[in-house]
Amino acid sequence: MDLSKVVAISGKPGLFLVTTNGNGKLIVESLIDGKRMPAFANDKISSLEEISIFTTGEDKPLKEVFMSIHEKIGDKLDFDPKKASPVELREKFLLVLPDYDEDAVYQSDMKKVFQWYQLLNDKGQLDFTVEAKEEEKSEEAPAEKKEVKKAPAKKAAPKAAAKENVKAAAAPATKSTKKPKKV
Repeated sequence: MDLSKVVAISGKPGLFLVTTNGNGKLIVESLIDGKRMPAFANDKISSLEEISIFTTGEDKPLKEVFMSIHEKIGDKLDFDPKKASPVELREKFLLVLPDYDEDAVYQSDMKKVFQWYQLLNDKGQLDFTVEAKEEEKSEEAPAEKKEVKKAPAKKAAPKAAAKENVKAAAAPATKSTKKPKKV
């Protein structure tokens, strides 16, 4: 699942897929209606890859939250995030992410996460089979340790050379041989 090409634009509903980029703008395609439009540098654009949810420990990337929704609830949400009561939203979010920070994650954030999950899942942008295969491979093969070779430290320039550089920089500039133009 690659969320780096999926963006949210502040002030515009839904999510957008980055198709191309031009001079100071991105060309994005709406996942809701499929229309293309430019998104300019002054628009507040957030890639879903960079978004994370506050927890009591380390913040959880949105990708992991989507995986948790898939594991706990499934492909289709059994409720409508727009019409859900605040209590129901909190219960569902606690089910998906039990250690979320209740002071920092608002009801509107919870709605957005569930709406984005449903939209991406309906449009076929979420693929959880690739993630499962990668996890199986990492469990089967033991982690190999790589040796990191350090580059030798650079030696400082001799003090005499440094003094000459300072003297050359402090020397007055020579006069130009060009004659001034008369107007």
